Order: sequence, then structure tokens, then C-alpha cells
Amino acid sequence: MKTYVQPGNTITLTAPYAVASGDGLLVGAIFGVATGTVAISEPVETALTGVFDLTKVGSQAWTVGAKVYWDNTNKRCTTVPTDNTLIGVATYAVASGAGDTVGRVRLNGAF
Repeated sequence: MKTYVQPGNTITLTAPYAVASGDGLLVGAIFGVATGTVAISEPVETALTGVFDLTKVGSQAWTVGAKVYWDNTNKRCTTVPTDNTLIGVATYAVASGAGDTVGRVRLNGAF
């Protein structure tokens, strides 16, 4: 096919802030997970699909299948939609303890 470019599971984005490998990043409406560590304004390969363990709001319980949003101000996941970007769904239940700060998320590369 003449118009095909790539599968699109990962793409190169310009980091809007410094990121470490495994950090989430939001560029416009594109959310992904950095595959490397880069400084602000540097190119970074970014995974758009897959299941990742990402930083989440502590004291917030997650259920399997709950919609997960990216809080770009605090650079973490949440189940609160207000002022946040939908990135995928929880694939693992997480308790609501203050120390429960990692959640498993299946990214939806369509966002």
C-alpha cells in the first residue's frame, strides 16, 4: 500500500518535559510511555499501546475495567475525568491505601 508508514505502536515525540524511561507523557492529545530517558525538548521513542505499571494517585481505589485518565499537572494517572485526558483502562484492581501509588493500565493508542 502506497500510503502505509508504520504500525504506530511506538512513535517519536518531542518530550514536553524531562522524562525517564517508563514515565507517561502527553503531547497534545497523544499519550504514551517513554522508552528512554531524555531532557525537555529532546526526541523520545514513545509506546502508545500495551499494558504498563504507571504512577497513580494514592488513596484512590481502582477496579478492573475502570477508565484511567492522565493528570498532566501532577504527571500521574487518576480515575477522575475532570480536566484530565483519557488514556486507557485499569487491568488490575488497586487498593485505596496512601501507599498504593502504582496502577496497571492498558493504553488505548487511539487517543
